[in-house]
Amino acid sequence: MPRYWLFKTEPHAFSFERLKKDGTTPWSGVRNFQARNNMVEMRLGDLGLFYHSSIAEPAAMGICKVVKEAYPDFTAFEKGGEYYDPRSTPGKPMWQMVDVAFVEEFAHPVTLARMRADPRLVGMDLLKKGYRLSVQPVMPHEWKIVLELSK
Repeated sequence: MPRYWLFKTEPHAFSFERLKKDGTTPWSGVRNFQARNNMVEMRLGDLGLFYHSSIAEPAAMGICKVVKEAYPDFTAFEKGGEYYDPRSTPGKPMWQMVDVAFVEEFAHPVTLARMRADPRLVGMDLLKKGYRLSVQPVMPHEWKIVLELSK
């Protein structure tokens, strides 16, 4: 049985349209320990909500799937790169990433406002004040509700 996650990104950094076009992508550049730990817990076939943040109407755009389990994030080794971290080395990698693939685009993106308005989602991590992880778990009942809202 798959577990469920939310992958949060700003569309100018990596959009759902780009995932749809490319098919798969490494989910690299995560530099938060808890978000990294969440990716380490992911297994092949786990499903994710692809969520656009930092836009006028933040929203879950569709579904992606984990197609490669956690492995060292090579962007941490790229000197001069945006995600370079000198503490992380190929011999002792500090950061991990997974690969995700496009599964489905929602008929109707599920906006943050719509999620906040649904009392059944009151405990969802995304809706907790100050909870800003770029990779976070989604409970099975929350997953079902978001899918229902996307119809």
